Amino acid sequence: MRLSATLCNNPHIPTPQKNPSLRDAVYIYIYRRTWQQKRSKFNPKITMLPLDFNEFREKVSTQFRPWQRSFQFWVRAVDIYTGYKVFQVRVNFERDAAKREVMWENQHQLAADKIYNMCADLGGFFLKVAQIIGKPDLAPAAWVKRLVTLCDQAPPTPYNVVKVVVEKDLGRSIDELFDRFDIDPLGSASIAQVHRARLKGDKTDVVVKVQHPGVQDLMMTDIRNLQAFALYMQKTDIRFDLYSVTKEMETQIGYEFNFLREADAMEKIRHFLYENNKKSPVSVPRLIGNMNTRRVLVMEYIDGIPILRLGDEIAKRGINPEGKVAAAAKQNILKSLTLAYGQMILKSGFFHADPHPGNILICRGSQVALLDYGQVKDLPNQLRLGYASLVLALADNDPIRASESYSSISDEILSNHFKQHLTVAAGQQSEEGFSQLVNVELGIDTLSNCKDEQTELFRLAQTMFDTKLPPGVTMLQPFAEESSIKKIGVEAFPEELFSVLRTVHLLRGLSVGLGINYSCAEQWRPIAEEALYRAGRLTGLSSGFSQVTNSPPTRKAPRSGGACPAKSGSASLRGRLNGSPTGRASTPSG
Repeated sequence: MRLSATLCNNPHIPTPQKNPSLRDAVYIYIYRRTWQQKRSKFNPKITMLPLDFNEFREKVSTQFRPWQRSFQFWVRAVDIYTGYKVFQVRVNFERDAAKREVMWENQHQLAADKIYNMCADLGGFFLKVAQIIGKPDLAPAAWVKRLVTLCDQAPPTPYNVVKVVVEKDLGRSIDELFDRFDIDPLGSASIAQVHRARLKGDKTDVVVKVQHPGVQDLMMTDIRNLQAFALYMQKTDIRFDLYSVTKEMETQIGYEFNFLREADAMEKIRHFLYENNKKSPVSVPRLIGNMNTRRVLVMEYIDGIPILRLGDEIAKRGINPEGKVAAAAKQNILKSLTLAYGQMILKSGFFHADPHPGNILICRGSQVALLDYGQVKDLPNQLRLGYASLVLALADNDPIRASESYSSISDEILSNHFKQHLTVAAGQQSEEGFSQLVNVELGIDTLSNCKDEQTELFRLAQTMFDTKLPPGVTMLQPFAEESSIKKIGVEAFPEELFSVLRTVHLLRGLSVGLGINYSCAEQWRPIAEEALYRAGRLTGLSSGFSQVTNSPPTRKAPRSGGACPAKSGSASLRGRLNGSPTGRASTPSG
């Protein structure tokens, strides 16, 4: 109190409250010193610094905010991490398996509350972290139950700020541009929020996506903190190149702040899907021309329900969640997403890299709309074909080819930017057969720490790059001693491949949430064969390839795409998915 009173003793310096806090006292002290320095330097007769105190306090606060966020992150992250490490020691003294299971559930619940509070309080980038780890195939059930509620729950920017951004970027007032502009947003995410509106003289609604001002610097601070934590984790607990993963996240999130780039990506993917299918497997919003800037994006409004509310919608309509109608609807949803992503990743290499539940709408007839193209990835051709080779190995259940696909050397690649020394799996075929099979590589460097290396390499490939979990595996547990990541350390992982890895894991999360266990590799087999065949790297073809090559002639995408397509048809993926619902309809958590 004495410090506060002393600092505020100058009548020219405003006092924010009767008994100012220590933080306000520090602001006042800095203000006073600045005032004294300017008076002595420029004009000793100055009696009042021409600077608004509240504005000055906000500037100082902005400078200290990254340090404050870093401190909050590390305090909470260390608390969660040490909690698990101490618990691991304690649980080893319990011999009863049932009691150990209960102890683990209690520990997961305790950690889930802490992780939820950290992500909710810090917001921004940590909402994306919650989306990545809050999946039923990856995280404990307690984590998923808590983190899934954070999807699209970022605090909205006030309407008066949104209005300023829109009018400044579009050069006209909202009243001049729109007949109606909803004050309350449809949703708010970590980078932007969306408002429903109606253009002047138009009868159809649009969506206006507006970037939150001032969040980019804070998100970059969060990512760098996470990179430091990832470096520590990969040296002590998880033998996986987590740092490269976080570097790719930094690159992708940096792209998300340029809505003009997102607009180009949206149009490119929309045209690709329409040109390569009789009817696009997913609906992509149509842009409204001449109304897009780096911070504002205007597109058509697509009517549908978020996939997270699918279970509630099924129940509300009186449909038996275990019946054939619900099963067919869920399978059709997953079929549409699987086909769209198989074509984008393997055929084009340019794909939507953020299929979490907040970006997926379910329209009439169980059709799917895919939203938010801020995160897209353009795979290098070599990497795209390398992944196609791995898809075939996974679909054929071929451990030898799978291990060679991502951890072998070929003379052709040694001259390219993938040049690395990689461990070759045991059981490698002859040099001639090897050179025929391995014309590409993914550039993943592994280090074995087990006897049955080939089997564990294949389990690792299934875990990372297929939606169907290996036999006996219901949840990925990187800390478990029997985990493939513990036995096969991933020392180098191409940053570009992280987007494929994340997409597959998000698709797996959706499939687990929908109650369907299926293999995306099996469904993508004909698309992968076509990609390798067209590149001259595949001679023997399966019967499914003919379905792909007989695809319809290319056509231009329609100019209006408000409604979802009637079917998700494509000749390259027919029939029902391999799997059936395992229980009642539940909310997906990808």
